[in-house]
Amino acid sequence: MSKNTFKSIYYLFFLLFFVFGYSQNVDLYTQVNGRYDFTFVGNTMNTAENNLSSGLVTGTSSSAILNLDPNDTVIKAYLYWAGSGDGDFDVSLNGNAITSERTFSHVRVFSPYTYTYFSAFKDITSYVQSYGNGVYELSGLDISAYEALHYTRKTNFAGWAILIVYENPSLPLNQINIYDGLQGVPESLTINLTNLNVLDNNGATAGFLAWEGDAQLATESFYINGQVLSNTLNPYNNVFNGTNSVTGSNTLYNMDLDIYDIENYISIGNTNAVIELTSSQDFIMINTVAVKLNSQLPDATITLEDYTTSCNSGQITVDYTVYNVNSTEILPANTAIGFYIDNVLIGTAATQNPIAIGGSEQNAITLTLPEGTTETFTLVADVDYNGAVTELNENNNTSEIEITQWLSPLFNALEDLYSCNLGFTKGIFDFADYEDSVKVNPDDLVSFYSTYEDAENKQNEITNTNTYEALTTPQTLYVRIENDFGCYSITSFNLITRNCPPTVYNAVSVNNDGYNDDFFIDGLRDIFTDFKLEIYNRWGKLLWTGNNNVPNWDGYVKDGIGGNKAPEGTYFYILYLNDENYPDPLTGYLYLTY
Repeated sequence: MSKNTFKSIYYLFFLLFFVFGYSQNVDLYTQVNGRYDFTFVGNTMNTAENNLSSGLVTGTSSSAILNLDPNDTVIKAYLYWAGSGDGDFDVSLNGNAITSERTFSHVRVFSPYTYTYFSAFKDITSYVQSYGNGVYELSGLDISAYEALHYTRKTNFAGWAILIVYENPSLPLNQINIYDGLQGVPESLTINLTNLNVLDNNGATAGFLAWEGDAQLATESFYINGQVLSNTLNPYNNVFNGTNSVTGSNTLYNMDLDIYDIENYISIGNTNAVIELTSSQDFIMINTVAVKLNSQLPDATITLEDYTTSCNSGQITVDYTVYNVNSTEILPANTAIGFYIDNVLIGTAATQNPIAIGGSEQNAITLTLPEGTTETFTLVADVDYNGAVTELNENNNTSEIEITQWLSPLFNALEDLYSCNLGFTKGIFDFADYEDSVKVNPDDLVSFYSTYEDAENKQNEITNTNTYEALTTPQTLYVRIENDFGCYSITSFNLITRNCPPTVYNAVSVNNDGYNDDFFIDGLRDIFTDFKLEIYNRWGKLLWTGNNNVPNWDGYVKDGIGGNKAPEGTYFYILYLNDENYPDPLTGYLYLTY
């Protein structure tokens, strides 16, 4: 059964057979603007049209010649290769290994068999710019593992093409739209061109790379804005007929590289256009579509580059640049710019001057942050946010940057610190662990000062935090907590002394040896300044009374026998501290020896 019969049955009895397929839609891949045009160079791997051949016809290599004008400069070069089967994604171009960057696939099921097709993509701009004109040979494209199966439906093919965008100073300012995917066309494929501003329709063209067309099946057409296209190689009803518009060849078997003049089908002032490819019988796969129009529009883009702020200011100053690079018209002055946090507009600006094609303008804006803005947030800038300027591309107007406010660090409250009174409210304090406990962020730096002014100025820092001596208390110490931005907070705590219970040494040996020569009570004098001490003998007679103005008792009494010297033995004391924290007197005994 012939390929023609197979395809006719497929489309006529689609609902009767369990047949289905899937593919990647042909969508916009990139857009370039300038004094540009495009062309194709490529070749089929088939030595004859598969529909008319009685055997396998697909080889693994073929070549084509690129012959640009000397004034043409290559801007972009995209290599596509395709074939029957699951895919061969590693090939060679002029002996250089090529691995695909992007791949596409298409599947058709004719139960019980599944027929797969593939296409691959590689950006080879730098190679073509270096190599220039000459012979390009693609090799190593091998579909042999799948060709026998595909021969049963006469869809065994392979081929390659390079889509080249080039610049020439004699060209008008054009917009080149490039679409790609791998989409079967059993019925139609439609591409909507939007954001146009056609100033001149002279030289407008549209072209495509398609696979698996058959010259004998005159069942397909190419439309723009509803009007059918044709040229010498491609009749209006036989578009996919194995031709190459660049070379004039009609032996590009099962492959098409066709370019059409469309200037008579698009009008000056058009803001959109519709391209449609149809096929009612011949199985076709569209891989790439390119359209050139003299559409002159600006293309505003913006980048947020850097920002500055100061501690706790609630403001940021942002540096930004507005570009008009990928454009074919000047971007007007006063193009609006909006700045957003969480989709809320917080400030606006505008371009100051007209921005030339390929030009840019730098500026800065100071923004006041809304109350409640988090410490770290994302700022979004949107140029032409109000849509006042019609652009080539309306979907590339924003830029964002993550910003951290410079805020004084958070800190934990510190409790007052207490120590025993060493006399006249002097005390020794250990607050070394406050360095860690005051910090919320462990990376912050902490330092201690005796005055607020010293803390602000970072001068006279207290370094002996383990054994700090406060000569008088209460004393306030100030803590400076500083973060990486140099922002700081200052908190404080108090050093307070309290009168600790005195320690009584109850052995008195009055022998002038320097040890226990009098009745010594540690932590008493200059602390409990109103104390009163009474000493009694064992019979309860008061022998001696002392206070802060009287020396310690050394065993002598005012009225005694033997030179007022009290005899050895046990004596008792009553110590009145006269302190609100110690309302009851302390009592005990002491032992006197000589």
